[in-house]
Amino acid sequence: MISFIVAMDKHRLIGKENDLPWRLPADLAHFKRVTSGHTVIMGRKTYESIGKPLPNRRNVVVTRSQAYTAEGVDIVHSIDEAIRLTEHENETFVIGGSELFKAFWPHADRMYVTYIDEVFDGDTYFPEIDGQEWELVSVEAGTIDEKNVYPHEFRVYERQAKN
Repeated sequence: MISFIVAMDKHRLIGKENDLPWRLPADLAHFKRVTSGHTVIMGRKTYESIGKPLPNRRNVVVTRSQAYTAEGVDIVHSIDEAIRLTEHENETFVIGGSELFKAFWPHADRMYVTYIDEVFDGDTYFPEIDGQEWELVSVEAGTIDEKNVYPHEFRVYERQAKN
Protein backbone atom coordinates (compact mmCIF):
# COMPACT_ATOMS: atom_id res chain seq x y z
CA MET A 1 0.00 0.00 0.00
CA ILE A 2 1.20 3.50 -0.84
CA SER A 3 0.31 6.23 1.63
CA PHE A 4 0.95 9.95 1.69
CA ILE A 5 1.91 11.75 4.87
CA VAL A 6 1.74 15.52 4.76
CA ALA A 7 1.01 18.61 6.86
CA MET A 8 -0.96 21.46 5.30
CA ASP A 9 -2.65 24.71 6.19
CA LYS A 10 -6.25 25.75 5.42
CA HIS A 11 -5.31 26.50 1.79
CA ARG A 12 -3.38 23.21 1.26
CA LEU A 13 -0.01 24.98 1.60
CA ILE A 14 2.75 22.48 2.40
CA GLY A 15 5.99 24.39 1.92
CA LYS A 16 7.93 27.60 1.66
CA GLU A 17 11.36 27.72 0.01
CA ASN A 18 11.84 23.96 0.48
CA ASP A 19 11.00 24.07 4.18
CA LEU A 20 7.91 23.91 6.38
CA PRO A 21 6.24 27.32 6.90
CA TRP A 22 5.47 26.48 10.56
CA ARG A 23 6.93 24.80 13.61
CA LEU A 24 4.63 22.16 15.07
CA PRO A 25 6.47 19.57 17.20
CA ALA A 26 3.31 17.46 17.55
CA ASP A 27 3.26 16.98 13.78
CA LEU A 28 6.91 15.91 13.72
CA ALA A 29 6.21 13.40 16.51
CA HIS A 30 3.17 12.10 14.60
CA PHE A 31 5.26 11.77 11.42
CA LYS A 32 7.93 9.82 13.29
CA ARG A 33 5.39 7.54 14.99
CA VAL A 34 3.49 6.75 11.77
CA THR A 35 6.49 6.25 9.46
CA SER A 36 8.97 4.57 11.83
CA GLY A 37 9.88 1.09 10.65
CA HIS A 38 8.57 1.72 7.14
CA THR A 39 10.01 2.90 3.84
CA VAL A 40 9.73 6.59 3.03
CA ILE A 41 9.91 7.85 -0.55
CA MET A 42 10.90 11.44 -1.22
CA GLY A 43 12.09 13.67 -3.99
CA ARG A 44 15.67 14.88 -4.14
CA LYS A 45 14.83 18.41 -2.95
CA THR A 46 12.94 17.04 0.04
CA TYR A 47 15.85 14.75 0.89
CA GLU A 48 18.33 17.62 0.62
CA SER A 49 16.14 19.82 2.86
CA ILE A 50 16.22 17.06 5.52
CA GLY A 51 19.95 16.64 4.98
CA LYS A 52 20.36 13.01 6.02
CA PRO A 53 18.50 9.69 5.95
CA LEU A 54 15.60 9.49 8.39
CA PRO A 55 16.47 7.00 11.14
CA ASN A 56 14.64 3.69 11.57
CA ARG A 57 13.26 3.91 8.03
CA ARG A 58 14.36 2.78 4.60
CA ASN A 59 14.88 6.00 2.64
CA VAL A 60 14.21 6.05 -1.11
CA VAL A 61 15.06 9.19 -3.08
CA VAL A 62 13.54 9.78 -6.52
CA THR A 63 15.63 11.93 -8.86
CA ARG A 64 15.93 12.39 -12.61
CA SER A 65 19.69 12.83 -12.27
CA GLN A 66 21.49 9.61 -13.18
CA ALA A 67 24.64 10.93 -11.48
CA TYR A 68 23.03 11.72 -8.11
CA THR A 69 24.46 9.89 -5.11
CA ALA A 70 23.74 10.05 -1.40
CA GLU A 71 24.95 7.82 1.39
CA GLY A 72 22.45 5.69 3.29
CA VAL A 73 19.57 5.98 0.81
CA ASP A 74 18.31 4.03 -2.18
CA ILE A 75 18.32 6.16 -5.34
CA VAL A 76 15.70 5.55 -8.05
CA HIS A 77 15.00 7.46 -11.23
CA SER A 78 11.28 6.95 -11.78
CA ILE A 79 8.00 6.45 -9.97
CA ASP A 80 7.72 2.96 -11.47
CA GLU A 81 11.16 2.05 -10.14
CA ALA A 82 10.19 3.27 -6.64
CA ILE A 83 6.97 1.23 -6.77
CA ARG A 84 8.82 -1.92 -7.88
CA LEU A 85 11.40 -1.44 -5.13
CA THR A 86 8.73 -1.22 -2.41
CA GLU A 87 5.86 -3.35 -3.76
CA HIS A 88 6.45 -6.17 -1.24
CA GLU A 89 5.98 -3.85 1.76
CA ASN A 90 2.75 -3.50 3.74
CA GLU A 91 2.80 0.29 3.72
CA THR A 92 5.18 2.73 2.07
CA PHE A 93 5.03 6.47 2.73
CA VAL A 94 5.48 9.22 0.15
CA ILE A 95 6.65 12.24 2.16
CA GLY A 96 7.08 14.88 -0.55
CA GLY A 97 7.62 17.12 -2.22
CA SER A 98 4.74 18.40 -4.26
CA GLU A 99 5.94 16.95 -7.58
CA LEU A 100 6.17 13.49 -6.02
CA PHE A 101 2.71 13.76 -4.47
CA LYS A 102 1.31 14.59 -7.92
CA ALA A 103 3.22 11.77 -9.61
CA PHE A 104 2.16 9.17 -7.02
CA TRP A 105 -1.44 10.43 -6.81
CA PRO A 106 -2.93 7.62 -8.97
CA HIS A 107 -1.11 5.01 -6.85
CA ALA A 108 -1.98 6.28 -3.35
CA ASP A 109 -4.41 4.34 -1.16
CA ARG A 110 -4.30 6.34 2.07
CA MET A 111 -3.36 9.83 3.26
CA TYR A 112 -2.26 10.91 6.71
CA VAL A 113 -2.87 14.66 6.82
CA THR A 114 -1.95 17.02 9.61
CA TYR A 115 -4.44 19.82 9.02
CA ILE A 116 -3.32 23.13 10.54
CA ASP A 117 -6.24 25.52 10.98
CA GLU A 118 -4.22 28.61 10.04
CA VAL A 119 -3.07 30.37 6.86
CA PHE A 120 0.63 30.70 6.14
CA ASP A 121 2.75 32.27 3.42
CA GLY A 122 4.48 29.86 1.08
CA ASP A 123 4.98 28.56 -2.45
CA THR A 124 4.14 24.85 -2.52
CA TYR A 125 0.69 23.28 -2.37
CA PHE A 126 -0.87 19.84 -2.01
CA PRO A 127 -3.46 18.73 -4.59
CA GLU A 128 -7.12 19.17 -3.71
CA ILE A 129 -8.63 16.24 -1.82
CA ASP A 130 -11.80 15.27 -3.68
CA GLY A 131 -14.50 14.01 -1.31
CA GLN A 132 -15.87 11.77 -4.07
CA GLU A 133 -12.52 10.00 -4.34
CA TRP A 134 -11.31 10.10 -0.72
CA GLU A 135 -13.19 9.24 2.46
CA LEU A 136 -12.22 10.84 5.76
CA VAL A 137 -12.01 7.83 8.09
CA SER A 138 -10.33 9.27 11.18
CA VAL A 139 -9.89 12.65 12.87
CA GLU A 140 -7.90 13.23 16.04
CA ALA A 141 -7.69 16.72 17.53
CA GLY A 142 -4.20 17.95 18.28
CA THR A 143 -3.35 19.56 21.61
CA ILE A 144 -2.47 23.24 21.71
CA ASP A 145 0.24 24.13 24.21
CA GLU A 146 3.28 26.40 24.51
CA LYS A 147 5.18 24.40 21.85
CA ASN A 148 2.24 23.62 19.55
CA VAL A 149 0.56 27.00 19.16
CA TYR A 150 -1.51 26.32 16.04
CA PRO A 151 -4.89 24.57 16.09
CA HIS A 152 -4.41 21.27 14.27
CA GLU A 153 -5.83 17.81 13.78
CA PHE A 154 -4.58 14.52 12.43
CA ARG A 155 -6.77 13.19 9.63
CA VAL A 156 -6.69 9.89 7.76
CA TYR A 157 -8.29 9.55 4.33
CA GLU A 158 -8.75 6.36 2.32
CA ARG A 159 -9.29 6.17 -1.41
CA GLN A 160 -12.76 5.01 -2.38
CA ALA A 161 -12.05 3.75 -5.89
CA LYS A 162 -9.04 4.18 -8.12
CA ASN A 163 -9.77 5.78 -11.47
